[in-house]
Formats: sequence, structure tokens, C-alpha cells
Amino acid sequence: MKWKLTIYPAIFLVVTILVLFIVSLGVPGDFPSGSLYTIEKGTGLNNLALDLFNNKIIKSPFLFKSFSVLLGGTKGIIAGDYVLNSRESSFSLANRMVSGDYQLALTKITIPEGLSVKEISVLLSKKFSNIKQEAFEKLALNQEGYLFPDTYLFLPNTGAETVIEKMKEVFKIKILTLDSNIKKFNKPLSDIIKMASIVEEEGRTTETRQVIAGILWRRLSLGMPLQVDASFKYINGKTTFDLTLNDLKIDSPYNSYLYKGLPPTPICNPGLDSIRATITPIKTDYLYFLNDKDGKMHYAKTYAEHLQNKELYLK
Repeated sequence: MKWKLTIYPAIFLVVTILVLFIVSLGVPGDFPSGSLYTIEKGTGLNNLALDLFNNKIIKSPFLFKSFSVLLGGTKGIIAGDYVLNSRESSFSLANRMVSGDYQLALTKITIPEGLSVKEISVLLSKKFSNIKQEAFEKLALNQEGYLFPDTYLFLPNTGAETVIEKMKEVFKIKILTLDSNIKKFNKPLSDIIKMASIVEEEGRTTETRQVIAGILWRRLSLGMPLQVDASFKYINGKTTFDLTLNDLKIDSPYNSYLYKGLPPTPICNPGLDSIRATITPIKTDYLYFLNDKDGKMHYAKTYAEHLQNKELYLK
């Protein structure tokens, strides 16, 4: 008889678990399929279970809480936006919410080399509803030059902070590949990135970028102003072919015709090739360069030769 006394509780426990599991598989008849459910940061399990019940997403708050504790342990529920694609059991939902399985398809976006923070903000605001142009600019402005241009995958509900941190992280990873060259070049990284942002805007190929870098570093060493037109894109959005004499007089620290030295910050976010070209410059006798309308580079050793090139290629 003793075996009967011990087996009955076990059978009862198994049956109870099976019943609870079957009940957990039940889904409210008016489950909101195709909707998005948001769990705010700091939401307690009790309040979450009650809210899910009130929104007809689960049948039993008790079962949902039990499964959440069983599956998540001390980890708890992960906040975020969860897609309710189709009817789901309490067990399935608890499993998703303790593991952060949002079931959101990742959105792909490519940030081209040479874009400024302002230009990046325009791209992102068109792609992600939670990223507003002005807000992104405000958060990222002091990171100009350090947001690495690349192809990224983000959740469609991603925010500006997440994108900025990811782009900064990729910059740090990429720049490590040039660590030995940077140390050998013996200039501050901040100066290198400022120069690379100019080289990115002015050059089109690795070789032309290296020659331009050589010219500009030489100009700095001689105490000459950089006099690069690329800085005006950062000031007023104009390119070489749009500039007027009045533009050259604009009183801005980014106006490299009026102010000597590097700009206060980078003027765009350069790619790895431009950064590499900046720290591996090609030394020449040239002091001047210009791009014609076909993108071809023309160099000059003297200002007189440069003026002649302007007459020939920019008219």
C-alpha cells in the first residue's frame, strides 16, 4: 500500500503540470495578431502580466508569471517592442520576453564615406521612424569624423543612441587596423581624422588622396593656409563650382582661406582608405591641386601654375 501512497501525489503532480501546460497553450479568441506590444523599461512582472491579460494577449497572468520565472530565472523580462505576428501561448510569449526575441526584421542601411553628421541624420530619419533628424544631429555633432561609414543592420525601432554607439564602436575596431601606421606617423589621432575628412572630400582614388595629403601636410609645415574648397560644403553646402568671392570671405573657423591650420573638427566622416592615405602621404613638389568637372586632378608647384589650371579646367 505504501507504493500507492507515494505514487498518487506524483501522478497528481504530473497531471497538474499537464493541465497547466495545456491551459497555457490556450490563446484568447480576440488575440491582437499583427500588432506591436511595447514593454517599457522598469515594468514589473506583475504589472506586465496584468496588462497582457487586460489586452487579451494571455489567458492567465499566473501562468505567464510562472513561465517567465521558470524560463528567465533572475534575468527577468527584457524591455522593447514585440511583434505579435500570430496567436501565441503564454509559454511562447514568456520565452520570447525573457530572451528579447522581438521578431522584428532587421533594417539594412549603408552610410557612404564622406557624409557629415547632418547628412547621416537625413538618411537615418528617412529609414527609422524613431530617429529624428535634429535629435540625431544634436547627439552626434561632437562625434563628427568618428562615425564609421559602413553597411549596418539595425532593428526598425532603433534609436539614435544605438546607431551612434554602433558606428563609434566600428570606428574603434577599424582604426585598430592602422594602429602601427598611426604610431609611426606620430601625429594626434584628432589631427589625422580632421585631415582625413578633408582628403575624403577632395580625393577620389587612393593615389590622389595620398598626393593631396602630402600637399596639405606640407602646407601646414610651411605655415600656409590649407585653402581647401571642401570646407565650404560644411559651412554652407557649396562645392568648388558654386563658390563665389564672397563665400571665401565668410568668417568661420572652418574657412581654411581665412584661418590657418586644421579645422576645429572633422568636416565629414572619412572611410578607411582616406585615413590610410592621410598617414601614408606621397611627397611631391606640388603645393596646389584642383579637381576639374570630370573629377580629374591637376597639380601645380607655384601659384601662377595653379591660376593657369583654374583658367583651363574650371571655366
